[in-house]
Amino acid sequence: MPTTETGPWAVEIEGLVKTFGDFTAVDHVSLAVARGEIFGFLGPNGAGKSTTIRILCGLLRPSGGRARVGGFDVSSQPELVRQNIGYMSQKFSLYDDLTAEENIDFFGGVYGVPPETLGQRKEYVLAMAGLRERRTTMTRLLPGGWKQRLALGCAILHQPPILFLDEPTSGVDPIARREFWDLIYQLSAAGHTIFLTTHYMDEAEYCHRLALMYRGRIIALGAPAALKAELEPRHPRESSGPSMEDVFVALIEREERLLP
Repeated sequence: MPTTETGPWAVEIEGLVKTFGDFTAVDHVSLAVARGEIFGFLGPNGAGKSTTIRILCGLLRPSGGRARVGGFDVSSQPELVRQNIGYMSQKFSLYDDLTAEENIDFFGGVYGVPPETLGQRKEYVLAMAGLRERRTTMTRLLPGGWKQRLALGCAILHQPPILFLDEPTSGVDPIARREFWDLIYQLSAAGHTIFLTTHYMDEAEYCHRLALMYRGRIIALGAPAALKAELEPRHPRESSGPSMEDVFVALIEREERLLP
């Protein structure tokens, strides 16, 4: 398990609860994510994934339990949490009326990247996104895959140890998705922790570990191979074995049967 001098855990959640009136969006969730890990957060719409991520990013206060991100408490130290994370949503969080280079400059200012460092970081992002020759192109004119890589680059301008990616590959073509995952692996190998949500079941297999959330609770947690192995007896030996989609459906069906 990846570790650093500050310990093995990048994200720690214990009994996390978030309620909105009588509705419980996050119901006593507990998990821990190792430093350098690619952690997948799966679940149907309304399962509580986005609410959990907003809490972990210091944007929402939990109703109960505790969570620490990068060693900082999300309730009492939200500013320190936000300084140590990068965030990218499925809408890429870019400004379409700015050029690629202007977006980088803007986010460099937002994240407080020192002027003497920003030039070097900008060139890194442009190279990573394949946009060196299109740095003056308006962002709205860029294809989806390039916008996606640019958004990721803007999220890591300040070199945060932890990245939260919320449906980062939504709406891009399969080739762009594959190239994006190559970047995620590179960031993980460099020591960044990646906490992401996805609706693509094939992408779930690229993660080191997965958590499946349903009705505000974690109903499964483990490596993709281990979760599939639990479902193996349902499939004949001559088959190729269960897919992550099979696992996803079976676990939710199991939970539905257990409901009163």
